[in-house]
Amino acid sequence: MTKKALLMATALSLVAGAAMAQDKPKIGAALYGLNAEFMQLWAAAAEQHPAVQQGLVELTIFDGRYDALVQQEQFETMITEGYDAIIFAPIDADAGAAAVEAAHTAGIPVIGTNTMANTDLLTSYVGSDDVQSGYMEARYLLDKIGCTGNVVIIEGPIGQSAQVQRLEGNMKALAECPDVKVLEQQTANWSRAEGQTLMENWLTTHGDAIDGVIGQNDEMALGAIEAIKAAGMKPTDFAIVGIDGVTDALLAVKAGDMASILQDGAAQAHGSIDIAIKQVMPDYEPMSAIWQQYPDMPWNGGADKMYMVPWTPVTAENVDALLATRQ
Repeated sequence: MTKKALLMATALSLVAGAAMAQDKPKIGAALYGLNAEFMQLWAAAAEQHPAVQQGLVELTIFDGRYDALVQQEQFETMITEGYDAIIFAPIDADAGAAAVEAAHTAGIPVIGTNTMANTDLLTSYVGSDDVQSGYMEARYLLDKIGCTGNVVIIEGPIGQSAQVQRLEGNMKALAECPDVKVLEQQTANWSRAEGQTLMENWLTTHGDAIDGVIGQNDEMALGAIEAIKAAGMKPTDFAIVGIDGVTDALLAVKAGDMASILQDGAAQAHGSIDIAIKQVMPDYEPMSAIWQQYPDMPWNGGADKMYMVPWTPVTAENVDALLATRQ
């Protein structure tokens, strides 16, 4: 091959490679915030999806920094840059609806995950039933305190679907125990530090009158445990519950300090990506193993509006196996 022919072949190869890169579907994952472990686990799992690992799609993860305005700006960026699909976990259900509408107008499918936007324009949703988890955690606590006594509730960000729905589940369980009084109820924005501050204040106000702590996520429940220990009290003297199954919560369950329910963020991430790819590539068949892992959540061609990943209560029997997955 002559030098001229070689140069021409190289140029054609580069052009073809660029064209293939442009044809690779671009998927954005707009997550409400990456400061705490649960969403970090979601994001890490997303990057391990077989289609991402094999380079079949280009995945970009956006940190919404717990700010609805930041998420709106990220949507504008993805719309301007011509993303093919967006996976969305909004910090605010109402503000998230406006972002979904903008993408829908631009012809970009949006798949909800983990937290919901108040809109029917989502192509599909892959999460878990937060009303159910709110009921499960509160029911466990109520059983532990014998359906009598005083509790406090540490809520997620007000207006986020998980906060709204978990509170609905909490209240459904509490209604079954009319002798239980809610002494305090306030948001700590999914934050361990804010949960600790709230609990410190409540211990100052109510002392040992508090029998149980309902944390709408593990981070806030763990913050309450830190406040209890700092006050010279024992977590085992309280009934403390959380949701998510983050690593420190698994360790606290193992120590007997709290109870938790595992939310499978990896399954939510993989399911969302499979459905997002299906929107761009109609012949695509799911590459994630989650559809075999959860047979009660069938793939159904990626056409269902709602995919609910089951909850897994963390127990003494399964906690070591769960911890082993975090190594």
